[in-house]
Amino acid sequence: MGLGQRRGGGGQPGQAPYPGPTVDLGLIGGFSLRRGGTLIHLPVSAQRLIAFVALSERPAMRSHIAGTFWPDVTEGRAMANLRSVLWRLRSPDGEILLCDRGQIELRREVVVDVHRLSHTALAILETGQEPDHGAFESLLHSGELLPDWSDEWVLIDRERYHQLRLHGLERLCRKLAAGGRFGLAVEACLAALAAEPLRESAQRQLIEVYLSEGNRVEALRQFASYQRVIREEVGVEPSPEISELVRQGTAAKKSGRVEPRRRPRTARS
Repeated sequence: MGLGQRRGGGGQPGQAPYPGPTVDLGLIGGFSLRRGGTLIHLPVSAQRLIAFVALSERPAMRSHIAGTFWPDVTEGRAMANLRSVLWRLRSPDGEILLCDRGQIELRREVVVDVHRLSHTALAILETGQEPDHGAFESLLHSGELLPDWSDEWVLIDRERYHQLRLHGLERLCRKLAAGGRFGLAVEACLAALAAEPLRESAQRQLIEVYLSEGNRVEALRQFASYQRVIREEVGVEPSPEISELVRQGTAAKKSGRVEPRRRPRTARS
């Protein structure tokens, strides 16, 4: 399995034109499938098949899918089960999956949210490309990949997307802060911390942003909050690096001399 590998939603260049309206497949926060904006209700077995194919790096072999979903039955029974699920997915408005030469893949017109968000995060990491407003908001407020599913193939891709998003948000935070756009940088850091409160790299970045914009009280408050949580949750202290960052930031405040304000002289009468 892999994320961010496909162009668009899925499928290959040789596919025939899709006869139906646009299909949007949502895997972030839970499974949803919409055709032309209308929600499509599917049995769990069909949802799992579509999700499995969507998260595959390449067209999946029928035999591999059948063996993964029904490992405790004979190969013939597993293949029959797969054919039954595929039959339930038939639609007069157009197929969602393309089955050819023993392989199954998404039609390329199916737009998958996790693919789109993965592309956004990868672009940030690889080139420093800043996403547009819509992509930025989607990355900020993204949830987990299929959070209620416990299949092993879901767990792997869930963690992969989770880490990709966090690294993308941190890189974006650095870029925004370097450009003096501190408000958006804080938003990116807070989104990362909402997903992973004990992530020290994100905590350190947020404190650096507060210090860079001159909000030392906010930096101290953030460090104190992190110190309290990590003590309670893990029973350890913050690393020397983040502690030194805070110490230097507050020391700069204490050592900075501020000249007293003088009253303007008045002309003698």
